[in-house]
Amino acid sequence: MSSEPIERRVSYIGDRLRGSQCTLCGKEYFRGKNYCGNCGRKSFRKMKDIDFFYDQGTLEVSTLISQPTNRFVKMGSYIYGIVSFHDGKTRVPGRLTDVLIDGGDADISCFDGKNVVPRFRRRYSVGESDIIPTISLAFSLADGYYPHQKYEIKKPKKEYETPGIVGYGVYTSKFRIKEGNMERSVPFIDEDAITAAVEAGKMALIHSGVDKTFIGKVYVGSESNPYAVNPIASKVAQVLKLGKEEKTDGIQSVDAIDTEFACKAATSIFKDAAALVYYPKTNTDYVMAIGADNSQAAPRNELGGELDRFVGFGGSAFIFGMRDVIAEMEGWYSCTSDTPDFWRRDLEPYPRHGGRFTGKPAYFKHVLKACRTLMEQLNLKVDDVDYFVPHQPNLGFPVKVARQLGFKEEQYVPSLKVVKFGNAYSGSSPIGLAAVLDVAKPDERIVLVSYGSGAGSDAYSFMTTSQILEKRQRQKFTVRHQIENEHVEYVDYHTYRRLKHGL
Repeated sequence: MSSEPIERRVSYIGDRLRGSQCTLCGKEYFRGKNYCGNCGRKSFRKMKDIDFFYDQGTLEVSTLISQPTNRFVKMGSYIYGIVSFHDGKTRVPGRLTDVLIDGGDADISCFDGKNVVPRFRRRYSVGESDIIPTISLAFSLADGYYPHQKYEIKKPKKEYETPGIVGYGVYTSKFRIKEGNMERSVPFIDEDAITAAVEAGKMALIHSGVDKTFIGKVYVGSESNPYAVNPIASKVAQVLKLGKEEKTDGIQSVDAIDTEFACKAATSIFKDAAALVYYPKTNTDYVMAIGADNSQAAPRNELGGELDRFVGFGGSAFIFGMRDVIAEMEGWYSCTSDTPDFWRRDLEPYPRHGGRFTGKPAYFKHVLKACRTLMEQLNLKVDDVDYFVPHQPNLGFPVKVARQLGFKEEQYVPSLKVVKFGNAYSGSSPIGLAAVLDVAKPDERIVLVSYGSGAGSDAYSFMTTSQILEKRQRQKFTVRHQIENEHVEYVDYHTYRRLKHGL
């Protein structure tokens, strides 16, 4: 075909995949509507909003777009089709994402009839001065890498005296590049730090069972926001419908803010999240804290290209509260100094690194200081800790610092996922924490120590509760699933750079 389908005509749905349903006859519509075509005037004020974002659909029919127009040309050949929901009651046009097509003569008949799930992605490419268009009319195969998971709100069973984590989620791409003993997650061409933050937040809501309208604040830590001025957090709040939605003006009653401190931009807000839910006068039941990055690195033939062998892509989200806590926060300690071992100047596309000798005064000095001080404050010995989770810029640094602190392999190895996903910057140590929470038993202690260039570290101690096992049954998209899944797809270096650049 010579042109893309009518995607621009459905832009009115914004970032949400939503519609309307008549409460009289049950007919559904793929758009907001205040009356039913079947029931006529008597259906006025009898329509209710429906949301397909957490539903599973069916790709009824598909077509190959082999010669996309200008805005879609970076995507190359791609698949478009009609997706039906609720046994065919609603049909929507959409693009099948996360599929690499070689050439314009691919056989796509195998996709018809497949179950799909909605994904939040970029729509098409625009100029550097334009707003990035996003939409939820992108779908991935439900029986592939990304499983369909229901979002079911659960009534809390227990109130805790100490704030902590009530749910979490991790998101990394199915695409990887493998070089030596390192694998790294690679974003698809329509992904960035914003889409990763949304997907991680979605997984955290599913795992926690928290009513999204009770989340009073959302933080997003990132150093790869595609905007210099425009927050990620406001987009996350809107797509996930966090807080109370004011139907009269479409504004969410939730506070949303971005943070930036290199790779500890997310962990630095864990303590703030815990404080907000603990202090009753804030009237904040839950806080979501996200770390997400499409980690930046120059190509290997350019200055700064040494980082290109370690950078990854992904995000991790944690919901903090006082009810149905799976890991109570025992304590925290943070330290900071002006040690610029890694930086990116304004308007520069890629960061620079100070070189091989910056590790000792930067990473090691701060991680050791933060961990030792926290353990002294809590009167903890190494044997009192079940799991140690350090920041993971590469494999060598976290192993070396763990050994210097006296931890054994069984304490730190479960968190080391840098060899599978690469350094996801703000998502690095949080992904390690999630990997440990995936396997931890009740009444086990986890010490997390992040690191951010510039420089600083945050150290936290968490104690798991009995509810960690109950909630574990809700999460299919675990860290292990994302590592061992048979649908992981490896790409070469040329494809890696093309996908990394994005739309």
